[in-house]
Amino acid sequence: MSFNFRTFPAPVLHGEKPSSTFSATVLLGEDGKPDSSKVCKENVINTPGWVAGLPGAEQWQSKMESPWREVAWTEDRRETLMESISSYKPGCEAVSEARVLLLGPIGAGKSSFISSVQSVFTGRFTNRAMVGSSSASFTKKLQLFNIRGRNPKQPTALVLCDVMGLGDGETTGLTLHDTLAIIKGHAPEGHKFSPERPVRSETVGYVKKPSLKDKVHCVVFVVDASKVSSYTKGLGATFQQLREHISDLGVHQVALLTHVDQVCQETSREITQVYNSRIVQQTINKAGALLGMSTSYIVPVKNYSSELDVDENTDILLLSAVDHILQYVDLHFQDCAATMPNLSL
Repeated sequence: MSFNFRTFPAPVLHGEKPSSTFSATVLLGEDGKPDSSKVCKENVINTPGWVAGLPGAEQWQSKMESPWREVAWTEDRRETLMESISSYKPGCEAVSEARVLLLGPIGAGKSSFISSVQSVFTGRFTNRAMVGSSSASFTKKLQLFNIRGRNPKQPTALVLCDVMGLGDGETTGLTLHDTLAIIKGHAPEGHKFSPERPVRSETVGYVKKPSLKDKVHCVVFVVDASKVSSYTKGLGATFQQLREHISDLGVHQVALLTHVDQVCQETSREITQVYNSRIVQQTINKAGALLGMSTSYIVPVKNYSSELDVDENTDILLLSAVDHILQYVDLHFQDCAATMPNLSL
């Protein structure tokens, strides 16, 4: 096979000046199309917009011409979302709060998401849910966080439940048995989980006859975008098993794809590019396959980590995720009303 040579200019990100010194040489096949395996990567590895691990010829195609989901990145949109969440009331008279359980492997960003959502309303980053940095799960107990609105004295009706991370099976992390005990409303707040000591009727604080307010109204799976491709088959099996049992309970599930800024450098530079990123879109497809879930249930987020102050566009992405979750919470209440004649919406 003979090859031709073509030089491509470096991609220019928003707000940057075009480089006059950079070029990437790509070998072309007889059909005139770039052969991604023949890119001279030494020329492009430090280029703005370059994404590690993505074949060279695909780099120029990583940004899509039009977004695959529409988002209004405006102050008005942020204000509308904040007001909607602050004033949210469960669509059911029997409960005053919506309980949402976050499930995911260690380090996926469950606790960080809770702190990030609270930070949006505080206006400054705060670690509401304590976050660890080791390979072991920092969260051991069932913790309930009532998200405070703009007025700290008037909390919202949203309660985010944090718990220890999932493992590859029943011997590490939160077990299937204990997960279902939480969702059914049997596990008491503050219970410390251990695979050797499952939640039983003898457990201190065990709720024998949980009402609707004690149960979980929506489950949110949290997966790390930078690790989706490296998660073990055992974890994938855990997700699938959980999904099946939770569905049998009639509880809706959605998912958060965290750390999207770590898989796409352009998204890292400007979060408003998240829905223009083909890389993020492909990662969501991988997350959908891992979870056995349609991508319409999965939303990307960027949690606050080292920042001291909040950012308007990051806030919009976080608030949009909460709004997405609350839609399925209300759908759960509607389902309950259809099966429980005495339940009033």
